[in-house]
Amino acid sequence: MGQTQELGQIIILNGTPRSGKSSIVEAIQEMFDGVWMNLGVDRFMQMTPARYLPGIGLRPGGERQDIEPLVPILYSAMYESIAAHSRLGLNVVVDVGHHDGYAIKRGILTDSAQRLKGLPVLFVGVRCPIEIIIERRQNTGWKAVNAADSLGPNAVELWQREVHIPGIYDLEVDTSLLSPGECAEVIRQHLLNSPAPSAFQRLAALSGN
Repeated sequence: MGQTQELGQIIILNGTPRSGKSSIVEAIQEMFDGVWMNLGVDRFMQMTPARYLPGIGLRPGGERQDIEPLVPILYSAMYESIAAHSRLGLNVVVDVGHHDGYAIKRGILTDSAQRLKGLPVLFVGVRCPIEIIIERRQNTGWKAVNAADSLGPNAVELWQREVHIPGIYDLEVDTSLLSPGECAEVIRQHLLNSPAPSAFQRLAALSGN
């Protein structure tokens, strides 16, 4: 029997922690038609053994070189799961903090794109000024356990620089200017008016496969 299942749409929200990605995920799940599964970084970190955390949430800077070799494998498993959901007709929204600021270049993003080759993907950059990110962290009661766990302005600036590479996204939204629902609506309109996003296709081509 031939496969006639329509592919599920994939939306990848990429930005620094507390940039507002999770709130956009919730808005998409509430506002968009159909089933939208959240397969983002927090879900996968919850499944990761404590001694290997932060796993795919590892910050740029090369501070945990002991677990770095595992991170590309974890990302590969994550993206294979995303691809499987899409092939079964389930829509997927993913919130991540892709960067390549590891001790050595890992090429995780291009490998991830290759794993979604042929699937409908919209790659969205989620922006937010550093001062608002720091304020959000403080308002949620976050406290650094030690200096290495701190994510102050300098660390956020590094992550911002690694995440927001010019021209990498199909679309960018700024959560300091738009509410989560407004961001979701911008994404919806982009999907309606631009049915064939190409950012992840370009990234997949960089892998040479």
